Amino acid sequence: MSFRVSWHNLLERLDDLPEGATLRTPLSNDRFQITGVQEHRVIIRFSDSGESRPLQKDQFETLYRRVTDSTDGFDLDRLPPGADPYPTVLSLHPRFEVNDDRGVIIETEAPTTSLLLDEDPSSEPAPDERTEPDLDVYADALLLVDALERHEVTALEGVETGTLIDLYTLLSDVQRNANDLRKEIADTLLDRLHHDRPVSGSYGSVQRTARTNRSLKDDDEVLDTLESAGIDRDRVVSVDRGKVDDALEVTDVAESDVYEIEETEYVRKAEVDEDRKETRLQGLKDQLAASDADDADQLRDEVEELESRIEELTEFKSGQSYHTRSKADR
Repeated sequence: MSFRVSWHNLLERLDDLPEGATLRTPLSNDRFQITGVQEHRVIIRFSDSGESRPLQKDQFETLYRRVTDSTDGFDLDRLPPGADPYPTVLSLHPRFEVNDDRGVIIETEAPTTSLLLDEDPSSEPAPDERTEPDLDVYADALLLVDALERHEVTALEGVETGTLIDLYTLLSDVQRNANDLRKEIADTLLDRLHHDRPVSGSYGSVQRTARTNRSLKDDDEVLDTLESAGIDRDRVVSVDRGKVDDALEVTDVAESDVYEIEETEYVRKAEVDEDRKETRLQGLKDQLAASDADDADQLRDEVEELESRIEELTEFKSGQSYHTRSKADR
């Protein structure tokens, strides 16, 4: 099938999309909508930034050639910067599909899926609709916020010992559970990031990176290799701490004879009263549920105002916008 035929089939698919249908890019996971379909270009608008961008027909043809000329698909890492939406739109054609796991876009005769997120925008929950997550870090964070609001912690010297213990315990629990959740999220992101370029969210960006971990091979193999290179064994052989500890257990040598010992004191969490935490947490939930409607509306307005200010501070605008007729106007 020629590109000309495939292009017009794609345009027909775009015309049939429901109004407001949202798609996502495979690398950066940015969301966007199709706002205009023309013979030589497709106009999209990014959901977060509101930026409009034209996707040119000749660029689609270049991607089409790369995909159809390859046997295992076109590697998405080879896309130039800013070209992330092209494979998403092309995947709406029934013969092309983005494989997120492999990080490629392929041509196939088998049934395909697209990166279309929602065909019915009305099915989305209301923007202010919130659900309570069943996460330990959420419960501990709620308790911590409550404690911080009830006590003045800018001058810790004046805070009672019991209060400091509660704060330390809650901070410790939040840190542990947050780290556990952060690791789970990182593992999930690792499967989605197929390149080393930063990918941005609303509050920051992340990127795939690599670190090298080294561990020595068998002692004899290492020593023989270095000896053959002219390095004397005595230059690389050092005291093994584990073997020293084993020797101390079977001799009369004192630990202080072989170790420089320095003692430091610190605070550690001994135990957590989970029942007390659960009781206080349930009380907080009951208070939130029983809040006066006016107070709840005021709180919602304050949160929305704060979110708007954050978006204004973090939003990036290129200074360029494109105007075209929407499908509804054609």
